[in-house]
Amino acid sequence: MAYNLGILGATGAVGQEIIRLLQEREFPIAELRLLASVRSAGQEQSFGGKTWTIQEATPESFEGLDVCIFSAGSDQSKLFADEAIKRGCVVVDNSSAFRQDSNVPLVIPEINPDVVDDHKGILANPNCSTAISLMGLYPLHKTFGLKSFIASTYQAVSGSGAGGIVELEQQARAWAEGGEIKKEVYPHQIAFNLLPHVDAFLDDGHTKEEMKMLNEGRKIMGIDDLRVTCTCVRVPVFRAHSISISAEFEKPVTVEAAREAVRNFQGSELVDNPENAEYPMPLNYSEVVPCGVGRIRKDSVFENGLALWVTGDQLWKGAALNAIQIAELLHKKGKL
Repeated sequence: MAYNLGILGATGAVGQEIIRLLQEREFPIAELRLLASVRSAGQEQSFGGKTWTIQEATPESFEGLDVCIFSAGSDQSKLFADEAIKRGCVVVDNSSAFRQDSNVPLVIPEINPDVVDDHKGILANPNCSTAISLMGLYPLHKTFGLKSFIASTYQAVSGSGAGGIVELEQQARAWAEGGEIKKEVYPHQIAFNLLPHVDAFLDDGHTKEEMKMLNEGRKIMGIDDLRVTCTCVRVPVFRAHSISISAEFEKPVTVEAAREAVRNFQGSELVDNPENAEYPMPLNYSEVVPCGVGRIRKDSVFENGLALWVTGDQLWKGAALNAIQIAELLHKKGKL
């Protein structure tokens, strides 16, 4: 069966990756409907040997669609989700708008596929750093029982969209040429710098991004009392996030069993040969489907603890790929 599929936010960085991956993964599409702002309406996009015209998103745009992947931000998701659902369109939402809604499944298909069975028209994609982190943590949770973890993220500028990528390119070029370094996307220079600031700050000193790791981790893995401390850092890397994690478990741990758990987990691959300088790096995991897990070792603080390093493509597993995998899972289960 082929579907009428829409993409809201088709011209953005994630939207373009969705189009690319849909074609590469040969998702069964009868009609592709590309939706964006009025500024982009009329532009053309090639897909599947055809040319498709980008349309302005309106409530009527979702008429006749079976499924639409939303990737235009929370405001647009809140504006159009109900309009799509009441027209019989299933929504896979990439924004944070519905992630903590108890009626909306928050899905990583390799971890909690069964939650899609009773969806009510909308399914949420997790935050990028959360998704990538859990691809390393979940196989360990299944083996040892996760209690808590401390994470520091190293988040690429791709997480800020196309503008973040352009700003890093322009600042690096200006620095090399002795020119003026301009700041528009970030409050400080990102080239050759680190910003311990991703998303808005909350009253308690955490950022929204940091709290997503706790709240979304609990919901996806079904661990209501999971404890998390997270510091999110924007780094001058174009693409692919990395996360340093120290995790505490219920059961005694061994490095050998941890490596075996990761090795057997679909969606992640073990790259853990430090003696040969082999470990996951952003350059090696840009435009790559699985997430890389390495540097697994006994943690020196937690009694039953492991330290590890996870890397994955923010635009893929952190956004576009996971959304498509949700659509593929719905197709497989007959839930579209």
